[in-house]
Amino acid sequence: MQLRMDGKVALVTGGSSGLGKAIATAFALAGAKVVVTGRRAQEIAAAAEEIGAVGVVGDARDPAAGARAVAACVERFGALTTLVNNAGVIGNGSVEKTTREEWDRVVSISVDGTFETTRAAIPELRKHAAKGASVLNFSSVAGNRPFAGLTAYCTAKAAVEMMTKCLALELAPDGVRVNAIAPGVIVTGLHTVTGAVADYPAFLERGKITHPLGFVGAPEDAANLALFLSSDAARWITGAIVPLDGGRALMSAR
Repeated sequence: MQLRMDGKVALVTGGSSGLGKAIATAFALAGAKVVVTGRRAQEIAAAAEEIGAVGVVGDARDPAAGARAVAACVERFGALTTLVNNAGVIGNGSVEKTTREEWDRVVSISVDGTFETTRAAIPELRKHAAKGASVLNFSSVAGNRPFAGLTAYCTAKAAVEMMTKCLALELAPDGVRVNAIAPGVIVTGLHTVTGAVADYPAFLERGKITHPLGFVGAPEDAANLALFLSSDAARWITGAIVPLDGGRALMSAR
């Protein structure tokens, strides 16, 4: 079955690179109208042009940015049916070594960004529930299992998973679905842009061992799953945290 998104209008946060760009591209190819957001104006403009989307510059944590992005969906395409909360960062550090500034950076982008953008989108999603409205959040394999030295990141993603479940219950009576994807290691700039992983090639090589299927993921893997969960083919799925990790969550914490 070929999944289609005809008639849907999608907002993808963190859409200028990595998973967000891959998802926005897949949605556009499947027939959706797409708006991408991000903090870097030049990167958002380039991604929007490449995808054939509308770009909106803004920080997902900022309520005003969420409102602008939702308004752009409505003004350009007449609706908002699909929200993908992809914006997020990673950071290393135990509790003792994590500064307050670093804690706020890691936690706020994933948790506050998801909260603020979703809150801005809910009124429009409710209006268009009949068109298969949905929210898709991004957690991590670190959202439901501990990793030493990733305290802030694990905490942030655990919060996203609980928020996903609460939102699913709150919005189910309105016909709006809410799910989350929990990826393992996927090759993007997430681990390198802030120096979270010192030796990235070695990190990816180790991923062949820590992921039971024997390889790490690609952005297209996330795009394919996001397309399914946001399409009408998943119309009876809500409140799910779907692993996308090559079996990583089945392994002991290490």
